[in-house]
Amino acid sequence: MNLQFNLEKNGTNTRTEITAGFTTFLTMVYIIFVNPSILQAAGIPFDQVFMATIISAGIGTLIMALFANFPIAIAPGMGLNAYFATVAGVQGLTYQTILGTVFLAGILFILLSLTKVREMLIEAIPASLKFGITAGIGLFIAFLGLRMSGIVVANPANLVALGDLTSPVTLLSIAGLFVTLILIALDIKGALFFGMIFTGVIGYFTGHLEFQNGFFSLPPAPVFFDLNIAGVFTQGLYATVFVFLLITLFDTTGTLIGVTEQAGLMKDGKLPKAKSAFMADAIATTVGSTFGTSPSTAYVESASGVGAGGRTGLTSLVVALLFFAAMFFSPVVEAVSSLSAITAPVLIIVGFYMMQGLSQVEWKNFIEAFPTFAIILTMPLTSSIATGIAVGFITYPLLKLVKGQGKNVHWILYLFAILFLIQLIFFPMH
Repeated sequence: MNLQFNLEKNGTNTRTEITAGFTTFLTMVYIIFVNPSILQAAGIPFDQVFMATIISAGIGTLIMALFANFPIAIAPGMGLNAYFATVAGVQGLTYQTILGTVFLAGILFILLSLTKVREMLIEAIPASLKFGITAGIGLFIAFLGLRMSGIVVANPANLVALGDLTSPVTLLSIAGLFVTLILIALDIKGALFFGMIFTGVIGYFTGHLEFQNGFFSLPPAPVFFDLNIAGVFTQGLYATVFVFLLITLFDTTGTLIGVTEQAGLMKDGKLPKAKSAFMADAIATTVGSTFGTSPSTAYVESASGVGAGGRTGLTSLVVALLFFAAMFFSPVVEAVSSLSAITAPVLIIVGFYMMQGLSQVEWKNFIEAFPTFAIILTMPLTSSIATGIAVGFITYPLLKLVKGQGKNVHWILYLFAILFLIQLIFFPMH
């Protein structure tokens, strides 16, 4: 544990670190509002998700601060929560059973963080598939935002169609979206959060947002170990466990590398205390599942704090403390979460951010690019992140094999391809 943070050694000071912590918190505080609104659809009570979100974010970020000394925050991941709700809705499973899959994924992540298997998995999976998974999830949650706002509605003729743009909630969503886009274009720190505030203010004066229970209250009592691990095995949800593990692994790795590189914390291409950083995420995921939320991940919004000068775990410590302080604002969060127009624009914009890795895909290389395309096409159209991943992992080694480049594919990918093929044929993720 590190309580010194080595501020001078890292070229920073207390004031800068505190400012950076507030900056990071403002850019990612939307998760407190968005996560409950998504996971309530899976049947988890609001108070339970609210507390689970804060507990997992606070504990994970605190571990990152004290043991890894990195200015990186942890919280339940976007996309992972949408997948959680989809599995519950499409497969008709109880949220307790899905929380069981998250718990097992967290345990596996902890074990991987203690070994070199994690590095082997990351190296085995090609960059094009990693970018495709992230981008596919981005389209998935952006589409979710469009549906929540009413901009896009179901249509029997061609699946979807443009909704009624004159609907009050849809109009409010569009207004919130454009205001947030303008704030981002103007480089306003915490643009997503302030965009939500603007939308909420309009919603309040138009009668769509009501604070019936006030603004402050004592934190709701957390619910502990409300999960069903046995159901994971009786339902055969091994693919779900694998998807949670895989996405969390990629998200955290990519964010750690990107943000620490930005902060100048990488040493000769290696990341000091990487094991502690991964353990923070793994523990947050495991603990979060026992209280009632989807897997946690390192947040790319941490880059905003680094941009504000954050270089040490003191930045993360500030973020963790602010998350814990948010416990006393549950009435506000509950009211905001009930109005989809406030959270829908965030989903759409975060979806855009998750598409940016596609610029690094070799689009002129058909063998590399088509599996990426297959992933980002399949995820939103099947409403299944797991199916998108399966399609990508099957097509990539197949195309490499027929091209005579089979030796360039790690054996793990062939194993994944076989397992996913069996999954799609005999246990389809409808």
